[in-house]
Amino acid sequence: MRGLIGKKVGMTQVFNNEGGLIPITVLEAGPCIVTQVKTQSNDGYDAIQVGFEKRKKKHSNKALDGHFAAAGTGLKRFLAEFVPVPNYKYETGQEFGVSLFNEGEYVDVLGRTKGKGFSGVMKRHGFSGGPKTHGQREHPRSAGSIGQASDPSRVFKGMKMAGQYGNKRMTARNLQIIQIDKENNQILLKGSVPGSKNGIVYITK
Repeated sequence: MRGLIGKKVGMTQVFNNEGGLIPITVLEAGPCIVTQVKTQSNDGYDAIQVGFEKRKKKHSNKALDGHFAAAGTGLKRFLAEFVPVPNYKYETGQEFGVSLFNEGEYVDVLGRTKGKGFSGVMKRHGFSGGPKTHGQREHPRSAGSIGQASDPSRVFKGMKMAGQYGNKRMTARNLQIIQIDKENNQILLKGSVPGSKNGIVYITK
């Protein structure tokens, strides 16, 4: 399998052999249980569905109860599909952890960025704002002009304006694995990944 569901534990730093400081993000990667093996003949495509973390019975429904009962894995809170490795036999109930990865490898991490709510153009896009003195009457944090009057008489698509900031899916690519802690199912990545502490991430290689 080419990936795992994980959780962002937090950030720290380590020193390399040359004494250089490396910023580190600690991820709890798995263990993930195979809940379904999708094939080209049955589902139209090949994929491995895995589950992560236990789901409480009161947060489930009949459809999920039946799905997990057929797999015999117990209720799972998070599900994801990953591309299978060719010529490897997958079965429901198999468990995968950090042993999928090796130190020195590069991985991609997908997560959801921190939501900042409705934000202005200075925070959202880095605008400088208007003059603060000398007869300034408009709001000093306003966006200013957003288009021309008679021609083209409209606002162009993609105009940088105030709006929802953050809370979007984002992928951090080519992050190097510095260290793997098999006892605690943790991997230490160089650099930062999107999201807050305890946020769910999807790690692929």
